[in-house]
Amino acid sequence: EPGAKEVLEVYDKIVPALEDGIPARALEFTKEQEKIVREMFLLTSKPVLYIANVAEDLIANPEESEHFQTVKAIADKEGAEVVGISAAIEEEISELDDEERNMFLEDLGVKEPGLNRVIRKSYELLNLGTYFTAGVKEVRAWTFVKGMKAPQAAGIIHSDFERGFIRAETISYEDYDKYDGEKGAREAGRMRQEGKDYVVQDGDVMLFRFNV
Repeated sequence: EPGAKEVLEVYDKIVPALEDGIPARALEFTKEQEKIVREMFLLTSKPVLYIANVAEDLIANPEESEHFQTVKAIADKEGAEVVGISAAIEEEISELDDEERNMFLEDLGVKEPGLNRVIRKSYELLNLGTYFTAGVKEVRAWTFVKGMKAPQAAGIIHSDFERGFIRAETISYEDYDKYDGEKGAREAGRMRQEGKDYVVQDGDVMLFRFNV
C-alpha cells in the first residue's frame, strides 16, 4: 500500500495541472502512481473519445478534414482519442439493408460504417473485449474486461458458471470462421480445452463446462 508521501507526490502533480485546465489523463505516472490515481476516481482521468463530423466527400479519409485536425489537436493535448465520421452518411446507411449498405460503402471507398469504428475505439479505450457463445438456437456476444480469466468471464453469463467452473472448450474466432463453425473446428483439432488460469482472448468462441 502506498504511504502518505507517495500519495502527496501524486497530488502535487495533479493539482497544478487541473488548475491550468490540464486533465489528469494527459499526465504521465509510474505504475505505482497509476494505482493511486485510480483510487481518486477523478473525472478527468477517465478516457474520452471525440467524434468529428466530416464532410461526405472526405469520409474515406477523414484525417484530411481541417475540422478533424482541429479536434485531433485538442484530443492529443488532452490525452484523448478522436474518430471521424459523416453523420449524413451514417443516417443514410441506417435505412439500407445489408446488401445495399455494403454497395453504398464500397462506392464511397470505405469498408465499414463509421459507427463500427466508434464502437471499436470505445472498446479499446475501456480495455474491453468480446467473447461468443454459440448454441443451437442463438449466438451471443458477451463483453468482458481484457485480462479476465475463464471463470470470471463465465461469471458474466451467470454466477453459477464461475462458481462451478470446470473448463472452457474454446475456439478462436479465426478458426471458427475458417472451419465453418464448431463442428469443422473440432474435427480440425482447433478446439482447445482451457482451464481456470486461461486468459480469455478477444473473439474467443467458448463453451463453459461447470458443475454446482
